[in-house]
Amino acid sequence: MYTTRLDDKGRLKVPAGFQGFFSALRERTLFVTSIDRKLALIYPMAIWRQNEEFFVNYKEDPGAARAAAFNAADLGAESEMDAQGRILFPPELRRELGLENGTLRICAHKGKFEILTEQLYEQRKQAAAQLNAGSLEKLESAGLNL
Repeated sequence: MYTTRLDDKGRLKVPAGFQGFFSALRERTLFVTSIDRKLALIYPMAIWRQNEEFFVNYKEDPGAARAAAFNAADLGAESEMDAQGRILFPPELRRELGLENGTLRICAHKGKFEILTEQLYEQRKQAAAQLNAGSLEKLESAGLNL
């Protein structure tokens, strides 16, 4: 997890550790959005296309799929990392999630990148601090190397 922020033009400076990942993508286009209107996400386009297919084919709760697809389309846009390692965030996304003028945390998770505001980071940190010994034992028995 890295600490970063948006510049005055709404671009996220990607830490050097992640720049190599984005530079190595066969398709350089990214999709920057939010599905829940709380957490900003950066997807490689190949993974985003899988999500779009999922939204169309998910039958268990089509209303939830429609709402998630709407959020993503409403707040999202295609972007690319520039030569200085910056990714432009859509203005609607920046305003809705309060991404401007504050510290952000970026972390990789399941092929995408999560961008957390300081408030969301603190919420997740407090929730993670509640991890108890029983839960850790379950994770270890399932194969986590502790």
